[in-house]
Amino acid sequence: MDAPHEPLFSRALSALLTAVAETPDEDFALPSGCAGWLVRDLVCHLVIDAQDVLITLATPAETEPTADADSYWRLLVEAPTGDAPLDALIPRLAAAYGDPALLRFHLDDVGSAAGRAARLADPAARVGTQEMVLTVEDFLSSYVLEWTLHHLDLVAHRPTAPGPAAASLAAARAALERLAGAAFPAALPDADALTVATGRRPPTEAEREAFGDLATRLPLVLG
Repeated sequence: MDAPHEPLFSRALSALLTAVAETPDEDFALPSGCAGWLVRDLVCHLVIDAQDVLITLATPAETEPTADADSYWRLLVEAPTGDAPLDALIPRLAAAYGDPALLRFHLDDVGSAAGRAARLADPAARVGTQEMVLTVEDFLSSYVLEWTLHHLDLVAHRPTAPGPAAASLAAARAALERLAGAAFPAALPDADALTVATGRRPPTEAEREAFGDLATRLPLVLG
């Protein structure tokens, strides 16, 4: 159940950490919704995401913000090939953990710390990351999209596993629509809109027709 009084960043992160904690060992070898990554690779990436949150919250900035929750993201012309040094490192690092319990523990440890740091941070404070300056509130809001998409990736091939909460899906969809500059088909559920729009699965013929002119711009690749 959603907790409306709790910031959406914390709710989305908490749901994701719980979902990973409840992932059986054998499911770590299944494909994830990220092309070319197993579930274990995705979880390893989430460790790095949580580290990024901690680093950014500990990097104060004195200048005026140069980005907000939406402009933190860029739409790339082409999807990453997986050849970038960090992308190529992820599968090797994930495999090095061996026991999924170690990977679960590391994510829970770093992810929980990121959640605590977010709750303690002043929303109006400014932080620096990737040559941008954002308020803490905008930085954390930008990560709702990240947590939600990767939660969908976590359960992409595990139909009985719980997915993201409705509030997170709705917020992520709204953010992606703003980036696209267009609304997605109203009849398309949020999870389907997100996975189709970002190329996590191909649209059906009916979905492609429903997207209209926007279909020619899909997938929307975030960077």
